[in-house]
Amino acid sequence: MAVTGTAVAVAVTLPGSAGASDTPGGRGTAAAGASAGASAGAGADGMDGGAGGQGQTASAPQPATVVPPPAEGKKGVGSDPLTDDELSRAEALALTPPAASAQQDVTGGRGPQRLGTVLADPVPGDASRRAEVRLYDYARDELVTKTVNLDTGKVEKSGAQRGVQPSAHPEELREAVELILASPLGKGVKEDYKDATGKELTSSKQLWFNGDVYRTYREADVPAQLARCGEHRCVRLVTKVLNGAWIDTRNLIVDLSARTVTRVG
Repeated sequence: MAVTGTAVAVAVTLPGSAGASDTPGGRGTAAAGASAGASAGAGADGMDGGAGGQGQTASAPQPATVVPPPAEGKKGVGSDPLTDDELSRAEALALTPPAASAQQDVTGGRGPQRLGTVLADPVPGDASRRAEVRLYDYARDELVTKTVNLDTGKVEKSGAQRGVQPSAHPEELREAVELILASPLGKGVKEDYKDATGKELTSSKQLWFNGDVYRTYREADVPAQLARCGEHRCVRLVTKVLNGAWIDTRNLIVDLSARTVTRVG
């Protein structure tokens, strides 16, 4: 009995490969270029092999005209997003001393940690634009929220809350990486980096990273060292070599308030 075998090629995308390039669309661009080249070649062959050898001349498409976006004004209108000028003005008004100078940011420096600024809800019957500025005071572990009237330049409302932890700011995530690298628990991260690159890891600038607040109510088992997370500001990170391999740091939780690193799991 004769058996005929048919070889089938299967393309497999590995998770590591998918994250190996930090340039968006890197693979898609190459594939699209190859496909376009193949199509162009087919078109050329078809033209040369036409009936009677008569080729047809196609006019080249005109280059597209790119219209630049209109210049952003200093002040938005209505529900427009805050302009760069409005963001700067809102934060400057919210950080007016002496209260701000007594607060601390994630590094322990003077002044609160900026978390974000958004357009505040409008007040009925009042066309003034307002901004809500969110800050975190590491000296007191408090979320500070200030509503600023951008027309009058006054802080109309200010409040502080404990135990409320919004998403982490990139500056906080960078400080968390630095704390891991300075900790004895960072030894494994450095070893993984050297295995992947052959180089020493000495700074957070050598890594791509992201992450968010570590929330104890989502965890089945919380170590005693992390029992105050929620009152304290704690984060969990994912990291990788720039344009390279992933480095697993998900089991390292950083308490930014206490400036400690704890292994979980």
